[in-house]
This record gives sequence, structure tokens and C-alpha cells, in this order.
Amino acid sequence: MRFVGLALVASFAHAAETPAHKVLLPFLDQYCLKCHDTPTQKGDREFDSFKLPLTNVAGLITAKDIVDQLTLREMPPHKEKVQPSDEERLAVIRVLREGIVAARGKIESTAARTVMRRLSNREYENTLATLFGRRVDTLGLTAEFPKEKASEHIDTIGKSLVTSGFLVDQYFQSANRLVGARLGRPEMAPQAWHFTGNFVQYEELQGPHKAAFNFKYLCLYEQPNTDTRQGGYGHIEDFLKGVPVSGLYDIEVLAQAMHRDTHYDPAIFGIDFSEPFLLGVVPGDSTKNHIHYPQAIEPLLAQATVPDEKPEWIKCRVWLEAGQTPRFIFPNGPYESRAAVLAINKRYKGEFDAKFANGGVGRTHLLKDGKLPHIRIGEIKIAGPIAEPGGSVEEIAVFGEKGFQAKQALDQLYAFGERAYRRPLTRADRAVIRKSYETRIGEKATPRQAALDTLKMMLCSPSFLYFSEITNERETKLGPYDLAARLSYTLWGAPPDRELMTVAGAQKLSTSKELRNQSVRLLVDDRAGGFVNAFVDAWLNLRDLGSQPPARESTRLYYAENLPEAMKTEVRLFFRDLLRNNGSVQRFLDADYTFADKRLAKLYDLPEQKTLRIADGFQRVSIAGNRQRGGLLGMAGVLTVSANGVETSPVTRGVWVSENILGAKPPPPPDVVPAIEPDVSGATTIRERLAKHRSDPTCNECHRKIDPLGFSLETFDPIGRWRETYAKPKGKTAAPKVDSSGEFGSGKTYTGFHDFKGILVADRTDAFTRHLIKQFLSYATGRHMEAIDAFVIEDIFQAVKNDGYGLRTLILESLDSEIFRSR
Repeated sequence: MRFVGLALVASFAHAAETPAHKVLLPFLDQYCLKCHDTPTQKGDREFDSFKLPLTNVAGLITAKDIVDQLTLREMPPHKEKVQPSDEERLAVIRVLREGIVAARGKIESTAARTVMRRLSNREYENTLATLFGRRVDTLGLTAEFPKEKASEHIDTIGKSLVTSGFLVDQYFQSANRLVGARLGRPEMAPQAWHFTGNFVQYEELQGPHKAAFNFKYLCLYEQPNTDTRQGGYGHIEDFLKGVPVSGLYDIEVLAQAMHRDTHYDPAIFGIDFSEPFLLGVVPGDSTKNHIHYPQAIEPLLAQATVPDEKPEWIKCRVWLEAGQTPRFIFPNGPYESRAAVLAINKRYKGEFDAKFANGGVGRTHLLKDGKLPHIRIGEIKIAGPIAEPGGSVEEIAVFGEKGFQAKQALDQLYAFGERAYRRPLTRADRAVIRKSYETRIGEKATPRQAALDTLKMMLCSPSFLYFSEITNERETKLGPYDLAARLSYTLWGAPPDRELMTVAGAQKLSTSKELRNQSVRLLVDDRAGGFVNAFVDAWLNLRDLGSQPPARESTRLYYAENLPEAMKTEVRLFFRDLLRNNGSVQRFLDADYTFADKRLAKLYDLPEQKTLRIADGFQRVSIAGNRQRGGLLGMAGVLTVSANGVETSPVTRGVWVSENILGAKPPPPPDVVPAIEPDVSGATTIRERLAKHRSDPTCNECHRKIDPLGFSLETFDPIGRWRETYAKPKGKTAAPKVDSSGEFGSGKTYTGFHDFKGILVADRTDAFTRHLIKQFLSYATGRHMEAIDAFVIEDIFQAVKNDGYGLRTLILESLDSEIFRSR
């Protein structure tokens, strides 16, 4: 036995007399300390100081790590000649698990408590939309806020939600804008505007439009936000000042889809001509930026299909803020108008009169004599603001069904305060509200203006902006109102509704039965879509989808069909389906169905691409027998966000899978480790380059665990399309074939993506489930899970496993757990 082993046994001479150490210490000495003693510490793991019983968090982490590695047969590496028998493995696993259980309640947490946190920007806007009864994204209230820092992709972690002086100032400005625009707007009789010409469009469109039809038409040539921005946004030149007051407006547009049946090669435009053209309406502000360029505030207000045969009136009712003017977009239009004109000039100039062909075919010629696909608008009518019977939505939401009543002003403000602060008001709260109102009255403000100014004050109060717990400091469990707020913001991303507040007030929410009942009620409500979207964005980092967009020239489909939106929708619908039906979380690892619309059906080369129409939206589709899809790792959103937009890397995707699917964060590479690129001349594929990189033992320690998780995904390109070969290199060399086989540290091998998923389901379901529980609890509580939380997480896991790994069970067990209920 080696010297270190003798030293370890000697140091625990007394402890070794216990049955646990008689099993553990010889095992560590024979199979582990060669690589994980104090001098070596491979993979930052050191077992010299490890002992039982477990007395601290570090020991608990080490014990769980050894259990995980032995269970997966990752350690010792299968290439080691000396391997423990199954009996030896099981004996050590049993001893360590008993040690973990025995440590429960004996190891103190370092800080397992959520710091008081503010509303995230997402929650802030959701809360205001709930309190005021109408969407607020047209105001762009958070557009100027500092960029929010998520912690490990989660936007609800308290320690990362910093409140700067600048942000406080922005809160004041946002409250002032919101209250002024929605409750302080002047009464105004409806007006009507009718525009029949002077549809000036800027830059290189101006000359052709004047020559072809003297600005008689407003034309849309491409999807919004292209590189060249020529015809992606259509504005009304004579209405740049926008609407006079915030409100509802009826918009009518006389529009026609031109040349959807064009004979020009569809590849020039990169769109699906079998689908009707779509016309969208977004707000614009001529004082903020170029009116024909993308702007910070441009939510889609309305969308409609444009007729082909003749111009027809398209009608919609939209909300516009004072000063906003409607702009029109072509969501499924060509990817770049300028490039299309140049391509037609090269390929079809022979179709035009010789005098045009000699000088080149320009946009003017195409508009007069060609078949350039576009949307043409001839007239626009705007009417408003439209009166709302019974009062505005905001008036009723804030002040009640009868609207503002001067004689009941304080009572109305108190009632709003309870909804805004998400708890009963204290005597101090009422005093502050009363003082604000009475001060403004004393300054000769009207009762209504005094009330509006008080509302602004309340929307800047820490009681509104923060989850300021009212639970007694001596209590470790959340009181009913704090628990109601945590539950509501977890499952709706918004304040508690009346029923939840009533249950909290009756002191019923603290019971397991009522907490579960309310959790189920919130989950089946449509507002739970806010949870699904936000949690999936955080867990899988889909919020970053599009942060490294692929080149437009090589992946026009990505832009032309708005694939990022479709990719996110697939993941969200899949998650929601499992949640609704309590489907097994194993389906996240592999499934025989997914949700796809026509766009994704084409991307995935599914049979449904021939039968689905865009109007059909997303449908559940069977992929039984399809070896190219199934589970999260076969979804384009995951495959895109785990690539860099230009190329794929087994390392990048392997790290992503390790962190986001299996919950194992690889250590950062040491400073002495070279980058992958140097000294790899002659390698033709990423696998060959990595093989040379892994020849360094220091590199191999991590890459032998990371790379197998990424190699299987090499059959997908940067936007999730299936491929058999890499891009063809320059010259006559054939395109290298993709090799998606791999070998885990346990020695298990796979030949491709399908086999890889099978191993994940067989060997990693439990690890995946525990990680999903941790991520959900981190999202819900506003703090990352600690090692000490593992005991409760294990309780949740066992309940989930016993119930067939159901996703709803996972959520409900987590919501009823000690972790969720605690401060």
C-alpha cells in the first residue's frame, strides 16, 4: 500500500474501527488516491482529508460527488486496469449514502435564506400590467433601465438584482409616465384622419417611388430589422406627430399583396410563396430614432392576412401612446430587398425594355414593369381615441367599478395599496399614503391629481418594488401573505389575485392541502404561461437565443421565417404539455413527439411540412421512429443556443449539456492549458483537433467528460438542422463526414444521437431530475441551492420518482417543500 494510503489509515486509526471506515478507507486508497490525493487533486478533487461522519458542507459535497461518480461508473476511469467489483462499489455507495442521511440536521447552512430582492424587470412590467388592467409594453417602461444581470441564467436571484441610484430615478420616471399616460390623459373627442398619398419613404426608396407612382403607395418589401433596412417599415409621412392622446384607435388599411405568384426564383427572396403575406402594425416615435428603422419600443399591436386579388380594407383596433404613430411591417417578407433587386437585375434583365437593360434594371423598372413581391398600401384611416363604455380599463382596475370618487379617495388608495404591496396595509403605510394625498390637496391640487400623485409615490415605494417580507424575524417559515406573493410570482410572474389573498388572510395557505390546491389552480390558469416562458428561458438559457445570430447569407431561413420565435415556442409548448398532463420528465431526454408549425416541420424535414399551413400554428406531431429528433436535445432552440451562430463545437455543446441538463458545472480550464487551435495543423474535423488537444493529460481530465456529451450533437448544424457532412472546404477536397459516435467515462459507447439519448435515459434520468428540482427551486425562491438543501431535494426527488417522474408532481412537491416555504 502506498505511503499516502498508510498515512490516511493511520490518521483515522480509531475511526477505522467502525464498519463504515473499514469499507471506505481501503476503497479510496486502492482506487481513488492515485489521482485525488493532496499533491495531485485531479479535477480539483482531493480525498485525503475526507472522513466520516460528515461534519461540514465540504464533506457533504465530496460524499455526494463520490456517490454520483461511482453510480455512473465514471470513476475509476474505465481505462484503469484495476477496477472495483460491483459489490465493492455498492458497499461504498451504501456507506456514503448512510453518512449523508446521518448528517441531516447536523450541518449548519451558511446562508440558506433569500436576500430581500426587488422585482425583476420582467416582474415589474407584469405587475404594472396586472394593476392597471392593460398591457404596458407600448410605454417601454424598462427600456432605459440598466441591463439586468441574471445569475446562472436565472433572473430572480436576489443577490444579482442590484438597485442603483440610476435605477431608482428610472422608477420615478416610469411611474410618472405610466400614471400620466393611463390615468392623467385629457378627455378628448374622437378624431379621424384619412391618408391617400404622400407616402414618402426614405433613402434609396424615395427616388423609385416618386418616379413610379409619385408616392401614391406605401410599399413594404422586406421583413423588419434587416441589415440594409430598405422597406421593412412603412410609416405615414403626414402623421409623424402621432396620436394626440394615449388610447384605443381604429386603423383601416387598403392593402394588396403584390406578385405573390411571381415567376422570379423564390430562392432570391428566401420566403415561402405558398403562404399569404402578413401585414403587422407596430408603434413608432419620430422623436426617438429614424422612423423607418427598428426602435426600442415596437411590440406587435395587430397582424392580418393581406389579400392577393385586389386591394381590400384591413381593420384593427390598437392601443397607441400619445405621440406614437402606427408603422406597418411585413413579418414574413423577403429577407433583404436590396439584394433581391440586384439578383433580379442580373438574372432577368432580358425581360425588360432594352433601354432599361443597358443601364441595369432598378427598383423603378421593377415597380413599373416587373413582378417584385411586396405589400402595397393605398389608403390609411385612423380614428380615435375610442371611448370605453363604463370607463377605461385602467380607471376601473385602479379605482374600482365607479372610477375615481373624491369622497372615497383615501379608501380607494388604500385598496390599491393592498394590491400593489401584496399584503394588508400597516398603520404606517396608511399614514404615508394619507400624508401624500393631503399634502397635495394643501398645495391646491385637485382631488384627482392628488390621488394620481399619491399613486406615483406608491409605485416607487420599497413595499411595491421589493418583496419586503412582513413575516416575523423570529420565524423561519414565510407568513401567509409572503407565501402567497412567492407562489404567485413563481407561477404567474405577477401579484396574487383576490382568491389567493383571501386564502392567505384566512390563514389557510400554510396548510399543505390548501397550498397544493392553490398551486394547481394557478398552474391551470392561462397566466401560468408566464411561468413556463420565464422558467424555460432561465433553465435552458433560451433568453440568449439570438444573441449570437448566424450569418444572414448562409442561414436566410433563420431570419426569413423568424425561426427564433418558433424555436422558443416548441420548447415552451412541450414543457406545458408535460406540466398539464403530468408527463414524465424523462421525455425531456427523449420523446416520440414534439410540437411544430410549418416552419419547424420544414427545418426538421418532417412529413407535416407538406400539410401544415402557417395559419395552423403549432401542432403536436409524432416523431416515433425518427432517429434525428426527440427530447430537448433534438430541438432547434437548444441546439442553436448551445452553438455560437457560425460553427458547432462538441466542447461548447458538451459544457451546455453538462450544466443545463445534468447539473454538473465543469471547472474552468487551468491557465496553463492551451486553446484548442494551436498545434493541430493537418486536422480536418473538430474531432481530430480535439483528439490532439486531449493528448495533453491536463486537458484530457475534463474533456473526457465534456466531449462525449457534445459529440452526439455534431449531426446538427448551428441552427439545429440535421447534417451528415460538414461544410465542404475550399478546393476539390470532399466535405468531411460527421462522426457523432462517442464513449462515456464509464466505457459505455454510442454510435450517434439516438443511442446517446438512450444512455441518458437509462443512466442519467435521476441526475437530470435532481437538477431540474434545483433549478426550479432556485427560480422560485430567488436563491441558488446549497449543499445543505440536498436533503430536502432528495425528499422531493423520491416523491417524484415514486410518481413516475411527473413534471407536475415535481412542481407541486417543490412548492410544498420546506425550501419553498422558508425565508
